[in-house]
Amino acid sequence: MTVLCGKHRPVASPALAPTQLGEADAFDNRQQAADTALTIGLINSMPDSALQATERKFTRLLQAEAGNRHIDLHYFSLPSVKRSEQTQQLMHGRYRDIADLDRLRFDGVIVTDAAPNAAALREEPFWNDLVAIVDWAKINTRSAIWSCLAAHAAVLHLDGIERQLLDEKCSGVYDCFKVIDDRLTQDVASPLKIAHSRLHALRRSDLAANGYQILTESPDAGVDIFVKQLRSRFVFFQGYPEYEALSLQREYLRDITRYLSRQRDRFPDTPAHYFDQETEKKLAHYRKRAVAERTIPLSIELPRLTLRPGLASGEAASSIFRNWLEYLSEGVKPTAEASHRR
Repeated sequence: MTVLCGKHRPVASPALAPTQLGEADAFDNRQQAADTALTIGLINSMPDSALQATERKFTRLLQAEAGNRHIDLHYFSLPSVKRSEQTQQLMHGRYRDIADLDRLRFDGVIVTDAAPNAAALREEPFWNDLVAIVDWAKINTRSAIWSCLAAHAAVLHLDGIERQLLDEKCSGVYDCFKVIDDRLTQDVASPLKIAHSRLHALRRSDLAANGYQILTESPDAGVDIFVKQLRSRFVFFQGYPEYEALSLQREYLRDITRYLSRQRDRFPDTPAHYFDQETEKKLAHYRKRAVAERTIPLSIELPRLTLRPGLASGEAASSIFRNWLEYLSEGVKPTAEASHRR
């Protein structure tokens, strides 16, 4: 396997430059023969606080599932996503200017979730940039993955499908069952355990009426993975198959801190099917005290948190991304090294 970062090419805009990965996260640059060469773009629109973690998750997945392929991975961020000066410095030299999407030939792109800033998607500061990526990906990729808010924005732009505000946040690890057989979920055990963390949802009926195929679905969380075949095969995630085991815990603790510092009005719900029963009991007691007292020092008095056994973190994501890379590889010419071996 050879997986390379595109950082050796000039970066057109210093404001769009990637974060420095640690040694354990760096791509494997060993010179091994590869059967196919794929060029993939990661368009990372997550806020500063989650930028590096999101890059790490997708980078590790592609690295782990590349097999005997050469993957040339390029990092991008939407120019309309505001970055602090510190984050811009961290990104410098790694993320490319978004205009480079037209200068390179991509097999696939992954477009991450983004932090909402407006009441309606069309009012988001990054709306125009994001829908331009949708239109570009339709004709310039074999397949594109759209995560959560990016998925909601894509179906709104493509087919006018409006997402619906939930009564309560959907947060937890849910059993998602296969609806139909599809190459993307081939060899994935059903149910898949997928993390969800969102305030909105897309209606199954709206998606089906507009030609989308539902691949996986949860009785509690609703639609999970769905696809639509355009000139490019668009894959949509309402959940986060790439989440690490502690990702939801970090979000939950962040929201508790925001509540205690009065940055949010409501104490966050405990993620469903995530902590063990003893932890859930302790958290219920802690919640009562936090709501009554609501002081910052309480944030350091949380009980010890223990996850439920058998969450199978990352297992579904591994198979999904392995199948996605295999799909991208179809029709790609073998590398010179592979041709020589044959």
